Amino acid sequence: MNLYERLADDIAQGIADGVLRAGERLPSVRELRRRRGVSAATVMQGYALLERRGLVEARPRSGYFVATAAAPAVAGDAGPAAAADVAVSDLVFAILGATRERRLLPFGSAFPSPLLFPLERLANSLARSARRLDPWASVADLPPGSAALRREIARRLLASGVTVAPDDLLITNGAMEALSLSLQGVTSPGDVVAIESPTFYAPLQAIERLGLRAVEVRTDPSSGIDADSLRAVLDAQPVRACWFMGNFHNPTGATVPEARRREVVRLLAERGIPLIEDDVYAELYFGRRPLRPFKSFDTLGEVLYCGSFSKCLAPGFRIGWVAAGRHAERVVRLKAMSSLATSVPSQEALADYLQRGGFEAHLRRLRRALRAQRDEMLQAITAHFPAGTRATRADGGYFTWVELPGRVDALALHRRATAEGIGLSPGPMFSPRGGYRHCIRLNYGHPWDDALRTGIARLGALARALAEA
Repeated sequence: MNLYERLADDIAQGIADGVLRAGERLPSVRELRRRRGVSAATVMQGYALLERRGLVEARPRSGYFVATAAAPAVAGDAGPAAAADVAVSDLVFAILGATRERRLLPFGSAFPSPLLFPLERLANSLARSARRLDPWASVADLPPGSAALRREIARRLLASGVTVAPDDLLITNGAMEALSLSLQGVTSPGDVVAIESPTFYAPLQAIERLGLRAVEVRTDPSSGIDADSLRAVLDAQPVRACWFMGNFHNPTGATVPEARRREVVRLLAERGIPLIEDDVYAELYFGRRPLRPFKSFDTLGEVLYCGSFSKCLAPGFRIGWVAAGRHAERVVRLKAMSSLATSVPSQEALADYLQRGGFEAHLRRLRRALRAQRDEMLQAITAHFPAGTRATRADGGYFTWVELPGRVDALALHRRATAEGIGLSPGPMFSPRGGYRHCIRLNYGHPWDDALRTGIARLGALARALAEA
């Protein structure tokens, strides 16, 4: 562990223990440098790391302060390092069925508002590409997919530190197909897959469908996958593959520090264990630059990197991709044996859009909107939710993970909120063992209006009622 990481962890522990409270001023760089015997650069790096974790705020000409929004929640114990069968689909489908109702306020949605996307320009690209589409493309453009689109994706990946040839990319029907094909390509029924705890429900459903078993790895809601916990799990279980998110983790919003990403890739490479990297939120960062993905540290081809345009540009187009490294041939064959091909018009439309420019301008607007919406939601949580509530301050994406007082049952809160037209995602749907019963995931990806402000205040009142019952 580097000096700045040790410094950041010490301050984070002080915040978690209540020694440092929300809004309190932290020691100056000069003071901390003197007291810790480290350089000013080390202190600055430590504070920057704490900012990314959402624990610290930098105020111009005032210094650093403990974040005034609710402090990051603790993820809780990931449970024993024991592999288990997964059976979450009934719960997930029941909750998603309610979430899709248009009458519900979209705090439980898995998508940002479609109104944040350049729909008119996408429609123009779709029409333009359809008019010039080669008639033979509909039968000839089989896996790996559109050459023009794969070239555009490879160019964007190069900027993030991932060198992938267009021929090494496979276009899929959304990221979910990319992830599922990757998982199927590196496992067999009965194998053990290491997942984060909590984790997005999609890997749980994929593991269940493929007859695999899951083992949970402790995941910090600010800094993501815990390397020590991963090492312990690998020592205890015959893990065949891992499925992790480095950027703006769903459901917690966590971002894994780059040094830890390198460590995780090295640890898995030493044991020959493939890593399926779910990086669908990569473009939604709020800082000045994105962090390098796990894939950028992969020298052996063991990281299967999966991305998508669904969360940042065109959700209805259902276009994703995977750079599967040394497992590429197997994944391409599985694609051909399942869905065969991906919509040609959608692929060509996105290629046209990317070639014409404007994507970066759209992303800047989208990031500004999501960041402002995050801040308003966290302020509302602080104002309306019961005492003791803690929420993560993500540095990108559009989710916050909310830990409620222990007396609040998330499933009971979900039932009451749904009855009043308010959506949310309860913690148990993010755990193979039904854990996190006092946690919820909230979506801030929709522009704030009076209905959302009233709804979040009402949700806080419902949580207070359960906490006081």
